[in-house]
Amino acid sequence: MDFFAGIITKHRRFVTVAFIILTLVCALAQFGVGVNYDLAEYLPENTGSSKALGIMGDEFTQPAPNARVMIRNAGIPEALEYKRRLAELDGVSGVQWLDDVLDLVTPVEAADPELVSEYYKDGNALISLTVRAGDEIETTSRIYEVIGDSNALSGDAVGRGAMQLTAGAETTQAMLIVIPLILIILLLTTSSWLEPLLFFAAIGVSVVMNMGTNVFFGETSFITRAISPILQLAVSLDYAIFLLHAFEDCRGRTDDAVSAMKMAMGRAFSSVAASAATTLFGFIALVFMDFRLGADLGLILAKGIVLSFISVMTFLPALTLCCCGLLDRTRHRKLLPDFKAVGRVIPKIRVPALVLVLALVVPAFLAQSRNEFLYGFDKLNETSRVGYDTASTQAVFGVYNPIVLLAPEGNVVSEALLSERCASIPHVTGVVSYASAVGDVIPSGFLDPAVAGQFYSERFSRIIIYTDTESEGDAAFKLVEELEAAARGLYGEEFYILGSSVILHDMKEVVTRDNKLVNFLAIASILAVLTVTFRSAVLPVILLLTIESAIWLNLSVPYFTATPLCYIGYLVISTVQLGATVDYAILLTDHYRENRRALPKPEAIRVTLGEVFTSILVSGLILALAGFALGMTSTNPIVSDMGILLGRGTIFSMGLVVCFLPAALVVLDKPIARTTRRAGFLERKSE
Repeated sequence: MDFFAGIITKHRRFVTVAFIILTLVCALAQFGVGVNYDLAEYLPENTGSSKALGIMGDEFTQPAPNARVMIRNAGIPEALEYKRRLAELDGVSGVQWLDDVLDLVTPVEAADPELVSEYYKDGNALISLTVRAGDEIETTSRIYEVIGDSNALSGDAVGRGAMQLTAGAETTQAMLIVIPLILIILLLTTSSWLEPLLFFAAIGVSVVMNMGTNVFFGETSFITRAISPILQLAVSLDYAIFLLHAFEDCRGRTDDAVSAMKMAMGRAFSSVAASAATTLFGFIALVFMDFRLGADLGLILAKGIVLSFISVMTFLPALTLCCCGLLDRTRHRKLLPDFKAVGRVIPKIRVPALVLVLALVVPAFLAQSRNEFLYGFDKLNETSRVGYDTASTQAVFGVYNPIVLLAPEGNVVSEALLSERCASIPHVTGVVSYASAVGDVIPSGFLDPAVAGQFYSERFSRIIIYTDTESEGDAAFKLVEELEAAARGLYGEEFYILGSSVILHDMKEVVTRDNKLVNFLAIASILAVLTVTFRSAVLPVILLLTIESAIWLNLSVPYFTATPLCYIGYLVISTVQLGATVDYAILLTDHYRENRRALPKPEAIRVTLGEVFTSILVSGLILALAGFALGMTSTNPIVSDMGILLGRGTIFSMGLVVCFLPAALVVLDKPIARTTRRAGFLERKSE
C-alpha cells in the first residue's frame, strides 16, 4: 500500500487530470446506453411467455392491440372518421373497431347488443390500436393531437410511453432533492467548507464513470437506470468520509500533507475495502437470479462499488492534495455536537432494547413472509393523464386485459372448440379467432391475405381472448391457469399463451424461486467476509442477526399496514439493505474490539458509542434520504417501493446497530472473547 500511495501522491496532478478526462468521456458515452422498459425481456428464455413472445414476433406481422382510444359522444360516422385518421398515423400499425366485426350497412340497433357494446356504448366509441414497439412516446403524442383533450387514450403502450418520458426526469428530480440535503448534513459534520465538495467529487466521478461504462452492456433496465446512480452515491459516500477523516487525523501527527495522505491511505484501506466488499458481495448475489433484471441491477451496482473504491483510493487523495491549501483556508468548527453523551445514555437501555427486539423478531419474520405482493407496475396515478384516461375508459367499457393463445394451425374444429371453452371461463368477455369471426366452413385461402394473416401464420393460429380481470392478482392468475388447462386438453403442450397476466404469472413463479437463492448467497458471502475480517465464530452471527432483524422489521410493515408490495422491490431490498447497512455494524464492532482490549465491557461500549454514533448517523441519514427521495419522486411502483423500503430499512438498521448490537456485544462478551482469534479482551475478576 505504501508503494501505491507513493505513486498516487507523487503523480497527483496527472491522476486528477486523467480522472477528469475519463469522466468527461463517460459522461458522453452514457447517451449511447439504451434503456429497456419491458420487464418481460428479463424473464428466462425457457418460460412459456418468453417462448410465446419469440413466436409472435417470428410468425405474425400484425401484433395484438396494445392501446385503446375512447371517443366520447360520437356517432358512427364520427367514430369511423377518427379511426381513419388514427390509421394514417406513423407508428400505428393496426386499428380495429366495430366495422371490422360487423357490417355497418345494417343498423347497430339490429345487431347483437353484446357484440356492439364491446366497441360502442352509451354514445362512446372504443377503438383498439397497435402502437409500434419502440415508438411509444412519438406515437402517443401524435394520437393525442388527433383525439384532443376531450377523449381518452389508455393501454400498455401508452403506459410504457409515459414511463419513458418520466423515468429520466424523476431520477434527476430525486438527485436534486438528495444532493442538497446530503450537502447540508456533510457541512454540519465536517470541519471544512470544501470537504463535502471533495466527497461529492470523488463519488460523483465514479457515478458518471459507472453510467458511461454501461455502454459496454448495450442497454440497462429502466429500474437500474433510475436507482443505481442514487444508490451508488448514498452507499459509497462513506468510503470518501473514511479516507478524509483518516487524512485529518494524520495531519495532526505530521506537518507534511503528502506524508499524512500516505499514512491515511494505509489506515483507511482496510476499512474502505471491508465496507466495499460486504456491499459488493450483496449486489453480486443479485446476479444469480433467474429473473435477469437481477443480473442487470447487480452487475451495474457492483461495478459502481468497484469504481467508487478505485476513485476514493486514487482520485480523492490526488484531488485533496491538489486542493490542500484551499482546504486549510476554508476550515471551520464543527457545527454539530460530538454526541459523546450518547455513549452514556444508550447502554442504560440495552436490556429493554435486547428484550424488545427478541420479542419482535419472530413475529416480524413471519409477517414479512405473508405480505401481499404485486409483480408488475400497473398501479397508475389517476391524477396523471394516463391514469385518468384509463380509469375513464374502464368506467365505460370495463377492464381491458387481452390474452393471446397460439395453437397449431390446421385444425379448425379444435380451434372452434377451444374458442367455445375459453368463452365459457369466468372473466372471459370475448374470444376472437378465425373460427369465431369467419367460421369453420370458409377456408382461409378464400380471404384477403391481410385478413387471414391476423389469425394464421404458417404454423400457428392466433386466438385473442378478452378478459375483465386486472393484469395480476389471484383472479388473473387463476384465469391464466384455466386457459392453459383448456388449451392443454386439446393440444397437449403444443400451444403458447401470452399477455400481461401471463407474463406476470411467469414472473411470480421465477422471482419467488429466486428469493431463497439470492438471500442465501448474500448472507453466505457476507458471513464469509465478516469471518475473515473479525476472525471470529460468534461476531459474524451477531452482526448478521442485527441487520437481518432490521430487514424483517422493515418488510413486516407492509403486512401490518395491509399495503401490497412489489415483489421485485421486496426481493432486491433484502440484499441491498443487508449489503449497504452491515457497514454500520462492522464499524461499531471494530471499535468495540479495540476498546475492549483496554477497558472493561461497560466502559468499552460507552466509549465505542461516543466514537461511532456520528459516523453511523451521518451515513444512515444519507442512505435513508436517498431512499425516501426515490420513493417520493418516482411514479413507478417498483422504484417507489424500493425507495421507501430502503429509507425505512436504513432507519431500522441504524436503530438496531446503536441499541440492540451494543447490548448483544456486552451480553455475549465472553463467547466473543473465546471464539475470536487474538481477541485480547481485558480480563477483570468482576466480569
